[in-house]
Amino acid sequence: MAITATDIHFRGSITTGTAGNQSVFGGAGTSLGKYVVNNDLVDATLNNLFPDTTGDENAASNVDYQLVFIYNAHGTLTWQSVVAWLSAEVAGGTSAAIGVDTTAASALGSATAQAVTIANKNTAPAGASFTSPTTKGAGVSVGNIVAGNVRGLWVRRTAANTGAVDSDGVTIRAEGDTAA
Repeated sequence: MAITATDIHFRGSITTGTAGNQSVFGGAGTSLGKYVVNNDLVDATLNNLFPDTTGDENAASNVDYQLVFIYNAHGTLTWQSVVAWLSAEVAGGTSAAIGVDTTAASALGSATAQAVTIANKNTAPAGASFTSPTTKGAGVSVGNIVAGNVRGLWVRRTAANTGAVDSDGVTIRAEGDTAA
């Protein structure tokens, strides 16, 4: 059976522990790389990945980074030629960009680091190149994700010293091909 939307999961990360898929997501602002957590990010939830931008952070045009893992939970099929892009972004607030982590895709429970680790939310991840594609055709190549594997995608949020915006955010979409 083909890979369907229910086979694809977006998860945060944790910098502690000994392997992926062992710990629960710590909440907004804590997804700093290393291992995938064992629960999905909740769609359309305020402060899902990033905490609020404070007035001081906004005035300083603060830049934050958080990691999202894309997990292929299909039992046998590789999700092929995966591409990610920003399908919607709230106007007038912060701006978003994405970049693929330099660590290769790995098994969900891998004991080897599954992504680069950053010191804090304001530290750029080594090796990631950021862009703000708004269509699939311009999207970033995530590559193939084998069944039961994860791949890291960094999200950069840049404040622009704008007026306050309620429910500021971005929607990240990923699509790929399936063999069956």
